[in-house]
Amino acid sequence: MRVLLVDDEKRLADGIRRGLEAERMTVDVAHNGVDGLWRARSQDYDAIILDVMMPGMSGYRACAALRAEGNWTPVLFLTAKDGEWDEVEGLDTGGDDWLIKPFSYPVLVARLRALVRRGARERPAVLEAGDLRLDPAARTLHRGDVPIELTAREMSVLDFLMRRRGEVVTKLEVLDNVWDEHYDGDPNIVEVYIGRLRRKVDRPFDTDAIETVRGFGYRLAANGG
Repeated sequence: MRVLLVDDEKRLADGIRRGLEAERMTVDVAHNGVDGLWRARSQDYDAIILDVMMPGMSGYRACAALRAEGNWTPVLFLTAKDGEWDEVEGLDTGGDDWLIKPFSYPVLVARLRALVRRGARERPAVLEAGDLRLDPAARTLHRGDVPIELTAREMSVLDFLMRRRGEVVTKLEVLDNVWDEHYDGDPNIVEVYIGRLRRKVDRPFDTDAIETVRGFGYRLAANGG
């Protein structure tokens, strides 16, 4: 197993390297996100261990860049950040697993082996509805040749609508699929995001792709408007 370890804590990285090598793994080490991204681009790895907060480039950005380029090597985030939204961001940017420092070394090894057994994921298919084109891997959206900037949450709502294009989806379905299952805020937050999407995806292009079906929910026109 060939592993890339990217962590700016040099003593910790050295300890992990020696431990993984004792498990008969080959380990390359980088101490910042820029060098780590360069190594990941220039060498094939079975798995990548990424710290989150690093000089030069965060682990989030490095992982997102790899995914946008079609590199689906399994990524394990290793970090001191233990907030649930930190984990959500890590997984949303393309990470496959998340381990919080301080960690159990046997658990790290077991998770690496599990990631390698599963292998690299396939790049998600690009979603299309008429001239509306959403690339889930690169997290980009275009209408025709025009790029449209969305926030992460807006992108997730539109992703769900495009996967169900032509179908009516309820507000509860959007909440269940886009927000955390423990979300207990105002369900009308869905209406807020639908309004934001219309202002960015429809109105500048004089279209009405995102429809409100009164009494039921929302529908993205199959032809993208």
